[in-house]
Amino acid sequence: MSDIRTIPLIARRATPEAMAPYGALVEPGIDGTPFGEVDARLELARGTPRLYIMKLHRKPLHVTAITRHAAVTQCLAAMGGAEWLIALAPPGNPDLPGAEPDPERVEAFRIPGDRAVALHRGTWHAGPYLLDPTVDFLNLELSDTNLVDHHTVRLDRRFGVAFEIIP
Repeated sequence: MSDIRTIPLIARRATPEAMAPYGALVEPGIDGTPFGEVDARLELARGTPRLYIMKLHRKPLHVTAITRHAAVTQCLAAMGGAEWLIALAPPGNPDLPGAEPDPERVEAFRIPGDRAVALHRGTWHAGPYLLDPTVDFLNLELSDTNLVDHHTVRLDRRFGVAFEIIP
């Protein structure tokens, strides 16, 4: 497809309500608070959980592809308090092979640096996108997520669209 339509996406402020279709916005709470409705629901039983720190570098706020992980929830948190951006689309049925995102439902969010994101299993995502030159991120997924559970759809090739995130 030679004609790619670039659509501006104004990044919304992330709130628990706005993030609910995609996962949870994990906010600070008082130590010792029992597990409850505000907590992220993690699905890590399909493999060996992996928590690691990724060093990411700022890249253009241009989204041409979007990815999902069907086997696991994924948690991301910036270290050091840096605000960041992410583009998301609803997961649909994460167990449906060959599923595709709905380009009409892609949204962008500004994630405060003191919050984490726990994406539902199968949530389509692009990012993190940075406002700072470099940010370290905590990433919780499975040990083989990037090898066997990394389904990417090229929005530009499949749907003829790309998104430009407006912070």
